[in-house]
Amino acid sequence: MYTRIERSATGLELTLTGAWRAVNLPAIDAELSGIDWDGATLLSVSTREAELLDLSGAWRLRKLLQQVAAAGTRIEWRTPEPELLHLVEKTLAEGGPPVPPTSSESFFQPISALGQRVMVRVEDAKSGLDFIGRVAAMSGAVLTSWRRLRPISVARHVYDTGITAIPIVALIAFLITIIIAYISAEELRQFGAEIYVVDTVTIGVLRELGVLLTAIIVAGRSGSAFAAEIGAMKLNEEVDALRASGVNPIEVLVLPRLSGLVIALPLLTVVADAIGLAAGAVLCKFLLDMSLIQYLTEMKSAIGPTTFWVGVIKAPVFALLIALSACYRGLQVRDSSRELGRLTTVAVVQSIFLVILADAIFAVAFWQLDI
Repeated sequence: MYTRIERSATGLELTLTGAWRAVNLPAIDAELSGIDWDGATLLSVSTREAELLDLSGAWRLRKLLQQVAAAGTRIEWRTPEPELLHLVEKTLAEGGPPVPPTSSESFFQPISALGQRVMVRVEDAKSGLDFIGRVAAMSGAVLTSWRRLRPISVARHVYDTGITAIPIVALIAFLITIIIAYISAEELRQFGAEIYVVDTVTIGVLRELGVLLTAIIVAGRSGSAFAAEIGAMKLNEEVDALRASGVNPIEVLVLPRLSGLVIALPLLTVVADAIGLAAGAVLCKFLLDMSLIQYLTEMKSAIGPTTFWVGVIKAPVFALLIALSACYRGLQVRDSSRELGRLTTVAVVQSIFLVILADAIFAVAFWQLDI
């Protein structure tokens, strides 16, 4: 059974059930042919109980709605219209290429170009907000089923973005902390305050350097990988194949990467913090002849109740920004490998910019809250 019809005071209520896919079209046509549409002034449609709606099913549903509308029946939706129905309508409605401006318009070309760029930015912002909304809505739907969470895929992305990134994150954290500690020691030595090198390293690494450096490394490493992987799937029409088979690409491609990075980045931040503090201890030992006990004592006095958590709290937010930006740009890839390279670069640059912007907002917020 693929349809359920109920008569109401205003008309008919059509509820799609079962799997509306190519193999079931004969049975669906048989059911639709037996429906009595006489006297119906309103058709209320719902897809809430439909198990699957592929491209063939969406095409058949569109044909049905056209026939009903041609008979003078008004159509309303009790649930959001299926995305595949929008895809069919958009494909049929696409027109030819835009007409180039004539020579008489050449005087206004700079102004026109500026307006076009502004409109492109506005549309890009609207598209980005739409993408975030779709991800949020799909996240709520996925939480209702353990299988839809795709734990195996999430675990793979935790491994790819987290476990395999530990060596490079640890090395960068060690070297940057050595540099910061060395510069601080050279300056503080002039005032006989070498002991405060420990405070500088501890607070700097735990509050800022650990999470910020880790996020930038992950943005360049994993963010580019996300954009390139999804972009290559777009070029190979694998994403279109998922949509045509009734599978939402956001559920399959975006959410597992998002979840994996949200889990991995805080763990990488803890690793970077530990390596950074160890690097500070090494430099203080060999440059300032400071014992490990003295270093640990001063480090303990420098750490406040929120020093560690201030850095760790930022990590999931940075992970969300990186994953959303990378997946969004990957899904925008069209037509050519050149576009794939360009949007991968845009994803990395945008991710790093958003991370630094978010870090600045966190710094102001924590300062206002006296944290």
